[in-house]
Amino acid sequence: MQNFRNYYDILGVPRTATTEEIKRAYRRLARKYHPDVNPGDKAAEEKFKDVSEAYEVLSDPVKRQQYDRFGQYWRQGGFQGAPTGRGPSGMGVDPFEEIDFSQYSDFQEFVDQLLGRFRTAGTSSRYTEYRPPTNLRRDEEAILNLPLERAYQGGRERIRLADGRSLEVNMPAGVMSGQRIRLKGQGANGGDLYLKIVLQPHPFFTLDGYDVYCKLKLSPSEAVLGAQVEVPTLSGPVKLTVPPGVQSGQQLRLANKGFPKGDGTYGDQYAEIAIVVPKHPTPRERELYEQLQRVQSFNPRENLVKSR
Repeated sequence: MQNFRNYYDILGVPRTATTEEIKRAYRRLARKYHPDVNPGDKAAEEKFKDVSEAYEVLSDPVKRQQYDRFGQYWRQGGFQGAPTGRGPSGMGVDPFEEIDFSQYSDFQEFVDQLLGRFRTAGTSSRYTEYRPPTNLRRDEEAILNLPLERAYQGGRERIRLADGRSLEVNMPAGVMSGQRIRLKGQGANGGDLYLKIVLQPHPFFTLDGYDVYCKLKLSPSEAVLGAQVEVPTLSGPVKLTVPPGVQSGQQLRLANKGFPKGDGTYGDQYAEIAIVVPKHPTPRERELYEQLQRVQSFNPRENLVKSR
């Protein structure tokens, strides 16, 4: 019989599969062949219909029992004369005693009755159209781009989804790039929505774990004499004491001025020193630099001279 469909093969499960195994197989295949995932793909659409039909029968205990019982006769080429399902001489209890298999002309007619489908009057080859359910629960993922300061502070964020919906989300402080936040029931047809956090690059701060790094530019006099300078942090500017004789590349630590760890503590901030000279000194500044050059004892290339 050409129209027999092995629903177990369609779902890729054995005949002994549990209801949960059937459900898992259906969800996997439905996601793969769903029309929303394969727009315009007729083959995928037909496969999705087959998968939905197989699940509709095998997920229903009564329909599955009838299918398992009735399917054993499909190779006979028709059901006229097939067993009626009654036990011999009425002995024993048969759960399908009410089914007369001989009333069906072929296996497909049996399946149509299981699914509540009916052949169009006057013909045995046409059927009313079967429309599988398309309102499948589906999880979704959306990208939420956050400035570093907003990720540090947390708070309410508004995001617009691909389907046009706009959601307001209460973000915890200290979310990281790659972190996923679950919004229960906000996905397709009651599925969950997962917001994937992407932190935008910052012109001054760099995040490494929970520690924040920045470049701190100093003038030559500040580096030589030391100074108190204002340094931006994610929680606001702070005063930093620069020791005399600080070198380029040296890092000064600002304790607990890094990123929130989620337990009430914070990482640290590290200010990397970069000594910057003026490109266009004033005449007076130039005069003073010339005086300093004449009297200074410091030779930054002393080691090179000694190594000759």
